[in-house]
Amino acid sequence: MTDSRNMTPDDPTMDHNHTTTHDHTTDNDECRYVLADANSFFASCERVFDPSLAHKPVIVLSNNDGCVVARSAEAKRIGIEEGTPWYQIRDQAQRHGIVARSSNYELYASLSARMMSLMRRYMPDQEVYSIDECFLEPHASANKTVETAQAMRRAVLKGVGIPVSIGIAPTKTLAKVANHWAKDHQSSQGVALWKDIEERYGDAALRSVPVEKVWGVGRRMTKKLQSLGIVTALDLKNSDHLQMRHRFSIVMERTVLELNGVPCMQEESDADGGSRKDQILCSRMFSTPIQGIDDMRQALSVYAQKACRRLRRQNSLCSYVSAFCSSSPFNNHQDYVALHGTTALTDPSDDPLVISKAACSAIEGRFDAHARYIRAGVMLIGLSDAGRFDTLNGLQARQDTHDLGSVLDQAARKFGPFRVGIGYGGIRGSGRQGDDTGAQWSMRRDMLSPRCTTRWDELAVAYAR
Repeated sequence: MTDSRNMTPDDPTMDHNHTTTHDHTTDNDECRYVLADANSFFASCERVFDPSLAHKPVIVLSNNDGCVVARSAEAKRIGIEEGTPWYQIRDQAQRHGIVARSSNYELYASLSARMMSLMRRYMPDQEVYSIDECFLEPHASANKTVETAQAMRRAVLKGVGIPVSIGIAPTKTLAKVANHWAKDHQSSQGVALWKDIEERYGDAALRSVPVEKVWGVGRRMTKKLQSLGIVTALDLKNSDHLQMRHRFSIVMERTVLELNGVPCMQEESDADGGSRKDQILCSRMFSTPIQGIDDMRQALSVYAQKACRRLRRQNSLCSYVSAFCSSSPFNNHQDYVALHGTTALTDPSDDPLVISKAACSAIEGRFDAHARYIRAGVMLIGLSDAGRFDTLNGLQARQDTHDLGSVLDQAARKFGPFRVGIGYGGIRGSGRQGDDTGAQWSMRRDMLSPRCTTRWDELAVAYAR
């Protein structure tokens, strides 16, 4: 084992408790990682089944049509900033012909799955990092990897309709930089090899990248780095990795090493599988405020069932169920009210009945029936692997032995979400076929586009001329 204190950027061997490197079979260190990232993914998804949106400024709004969460390139050029409240730019949108859409999560998830599946055909070693990006590991020369990446990009555009930019580099952090380079420089034609960028532009390439744009740095860390005179990616690359570890964390040390071409970022949980190690959270804002305890029970039961579905999907159990709700902090006509409670389960469980009851009971004793609550959520804590759960003194996990959760999942797949539920959960009934649940407080999405890939009654229709 090598002492990490004596490590230099030229010595990638590190203590396995700290920074680790990966042994790759590829014979070319210049293309260890390929990062494929969709361009303006949510906005691009909206264009797939609506060709009239091509070349128009498109924005996608957050839950309850609150603020801008995605922008097409045309919307960015107009000056629309991410996070801008919709009500502030509604008039501007009308003047500039901006098309606004509510978040269509079903459509985005469906197109993401198709995009990821198609890319796996070209490079099977895939790590899905988020809904719109993935790392792939090629096993070929740099030239061959570039050719494969270009073919993969064309296939995704033709087969799914989503434009993708691709960065190829010796580390994940540099692959991120190369990916942004591919987005910003049309001459790259959507695929950028870090080796070519470095040979052509030298230090100027990293000098042009603000430190806040480096993967994993973040806003809070940016201010601390800037106070040390580190304002660009090049400054961070040239810093002493051991000092960065001492001042900040091992994560910052890894970032410095990655910028120097030393691969040491561990593989993250696969976002495609949705696995969570510490907690599972389901939370939403309501389209209309909730006052009565019955409606709040309904909301918490709905969120508990959604969280349980994720829990079962990753074959986990939870030991604690936490629930919370709050009123608006900006309402001058009433005091701000926020409730939070946690219920410890007698035994770890994945039973939707047990977890729904625990969520409702977590806040019932302190519920204010006069407050107008605008948000609530359920969090499952203390996760453990159901397959590896160790019993103690004969105690058993309270698993869903009656298979109620499995029945609910099958019903949702066959008839749609919330046609069947438990307890207080809202059910989608007549006249509310397009809603998230059957409740009046369900998320507002007034500008929702058709869910063409997941709803039979919303399938796209093509007409011959």
